[in-house]
Amino acid sequence: MWSFFARDPIKDFNYEILPENQEKSGIWTLSRGKRKTTGEPVSVFVYEISQGTEEQTQLAKAAFKRTKTLRHPNILSYVDGLETEKSLYIVTEPVTPLAAHLKLQAEKGGASDLEVSWGLHQIVKALSFLVNDCHLNHNNMGMWAVFVDRAGEWKLGGLDHVTSEQGDSISLPPPKVINPDLERYDPPESPGNGGEKWTGDVWRLGCLIWEVFNGSLPRASSLRSLGKIPKQLVPHYCELVGANPKIRPNPARFLLNCRSPGGFMNNSFVESCLFLEEIQIKEPAEKQQFFQDLSENLDSFPEDFCKHKVLPQLLTAFEFGNAGAVVLTPLFKVGKYLSAEEYQQKIIPVIVKMFSSTDRAMRIRLLQQMEQFIQYLNEAAVNSQIFPHVVHGFTDTNPAIREQTVKSMLLLAPKLNETNLNQELMRHFARLQARDDQGPIRCNTTVCLGKIAPYLNAGMRQRVLISAFSRAAKDPFPASRAAGVLGFAATHQYYSVAESASRILPTLCTLTVDPDKNVRDQAFKAIKSFLSKLETVSEDPSKLAEIEKDVTALAQTGGSAATWAGWAVTGVSSLTSKLIRNAPAGSEAPPAENSPTPQPAAGPVPTNTAAPSRETSNEETVEPDKDRWDDEDWGSLEVNDGYSNYVKSDCISVAYRIKDPFYSTDLFSAMLCVNIEDIYAISILIFTKWKNLTGF
Repeated sequence: MWSFFARDPIKDFNYEILPENQEKSGIWTLSRGKRKTTGEPVSVFVYEISQGTEEQTQLAKAAFKRTKTLRHPNILSYVDGLETEKSLYIVTEPVTPLAAHLKLQAEKGGASDLEVSWGLHQIVKALSFLVNDCHLNHNNMGMWAVFVDRAGEWKLGGLDHVTSEQGDSISLPPPKVINPDLERYDPPESPGNGGEKWTGDVWRLGCLIWEVFNGSLPRASSLRSLGKIPKQLVPHYCELVGANPKIRPNPARFLLNCRSPGGFMNNSFVESCLFLEEIQIKEPAEKQQFFQDLSENLDSFPEDFCKHKVLPQLLTAFEFGNAGAVVLTPLFKVGKYLSAEEYQQKIIPVIVKMFSSTDRAMRIRLLQQMEQFIQYLNEAAVNSQIFPHVVHGFTDTNPAIREQTVKSMLLLAPKLNETNLNQELMRHFARLQARDDQGPIRCNTTVCLGKIAPYLNAGMRQRVLISAFSRAAKDPFPASRAAGVLGFAATHQYYSVAESASRILPTLCTLTVDPDKNVRDQAFKAIKSFLSKLETVSEDPSKLAEIEKDVTALAQTGGSAATWAGWAVTGVSSLTSKLIRNAPAGSEAPPAENSPTPQPAAGPVPTNTAAPSRETSNEETVEPDKDRWDDEDWGSLEVNDGYSNYVKSDCISVAYRIKDPFYSTDLFSAMLCVNIEDIYAISILIFTKWKNLTGF
């Protein structure tokens, strides 16, 4: 009666067994499973109890006990278990039988010696733990007793026949009674006839090594044929399968021999794995050096090991170990092995946190390597969590950080929202182009502006581009002037015929007498391009409407700056670096007219060489953090509130009285502004100049 109300223990079991991919593993059936509450993957070893299998059931219960009580990093990890009248369940970490793993690796080209060397190292270490620390004999060593986890690490299982050297209270049947095929793995001597208690396990270890390199062992006599066993391992392998049990080494001694200089287990992979196992007790300096060297070795490490062993250690080192920027390079190398979903879960939260770091080395490495992770960043994270920290780099006192911050905008701009792109970013770009004391940074700012022009708001693009490129054309740094010219050429599709004739060509024409030949050459090319458009309209005025229509459409949709393909930031950085190296110290004077023209290089060569300030004495008194603009500014980012018309009319009256083209040009640049404070400041500046000239 009570059995009717008894609950089935299987229903209360916290793990679900998946029916697919079940494999036989000795007396057990190995199945994939998952935790019911979290879906976490596990492996489940199932043994079904039936009549007439008392000896096997005895072995299964012994294995259940040993797996539950033995704890070692290289022994199969016990997670949970269940024993009923009909079956036994052992839940472990998710693993694959070694034979299946090697077969899969063979389909990919074969397991590398590095992977095998570490795998054997783990198995021998586990065997040494049993023999020397626990005084136990495994008695079941072989391919069937080794399993591989997700990281590719080998774990010793098959604890069915483990016995104690002091003798067990329960006498277990020998393996060959359960499986007669295992008789060929027995050592040649009779049990207890010479040698130590562990000599039988060491012999079977030799059989395992032979099978790893040569496949299934057909007979004991095949051990004499070395086959594909590596030369470094041959002497030590021969000791394991020696006919005399007294000369077979203890597992700990065998491990020591293989780790000696030139040994099979003496390599960078094993050294890295051992360091990772003991990383918690290592000194900070040792950790720093390890992570620096790790990047060079990762390419030769197995992919699964990098994903499931190295990556967690890198994340932990950053989160709790204060490893800093040194983990970035190996972190991004490992990130290449992850799927998009895994990258979002594991890497992106760390990257977002890194951007808030005040460590300059961390910030500059993030900016330099942004191309490796930008595709995984969503727009919300970029605008709310990353960009607010990145913009601090525009005002950093270190020129290298300012330069990398500018370059990073090429990748961030497509993901920025309206406010960050058209207001915040343009404000910083204007300050850099006008006031930065580094010529290469001013040059790269101009380059970057031209490349991100398609992403700008149409109204902002119309106000900013001509003003910014015109300013660059007057820069004392030759490469900046060339950048301004090429900026006009790369964004020509945004300018109307009237703007080309009245505002762009006059600026370009002044550069035809530039001291630098490269600037002159670029100016002539750009002038020919714009003149061609004007000549087309002059010859056929009916095309004016068509051209203006195209300009309007591009202004609204953005178009593309792909025509600037041969003029990337990296190339200009190299060019400007060469110009600075060739120029006199502390000077930005352009090279002589007959000097050879440097060509852009393939890669960036950042420079921190300081250039003299470009601002006048009046401008130098302005605080750098104030959002003030000089008379050639790109235009205000504030909304026109109606006051600008009054100020513009005041400026017009001043310009009319001055009647000077130079100040009129200043005025028209000022009229592009809509910020009342900036326009007022510019109008006062113009009036002061006029007063000094006229004595009014």
